[in-house]
Amino acid sequence: MTHVADILQGTLDLLILKALSLAPMHGWGITHRIQQMSRDAFQIGQGSLYPALHRCENRGWVTSHWRTTENNRIARYYDLTAAGRRALGEGIARWRFYTGAVDLVIDAR
Repeated sequence: MTHVADILQGTLDLLILKALSLAPMHGWGITHRIQQMSRDAFQIGQGSLYPALHRCENRGWVTSHWRTTENNRIARYYDLTAAGRRALGEGIARWRFYTGAVDLVIDAR
């Protein structure tokens, strides 16, 4: 059984994996994409983003490499691996299961 704290901690990882499933991105691009997709509901700071990216990299879900940005700056780009795609699918399934369970509790009479 997974605890609620584990679900909340894994949420940022799930959002990052989803953003990277669309295209490889650098850190600012990831935060901007998540903010955009969430219609400004999620604004992720660097203090949360980079530890989560390192965690995903250590788990083999993402790889990174240095590349020149569209603004002609050097930035570390992150890309989803095959393991990351599997983790994303599993994470989405878990998220939907837990949110469904929360809905059941909230709607109980």
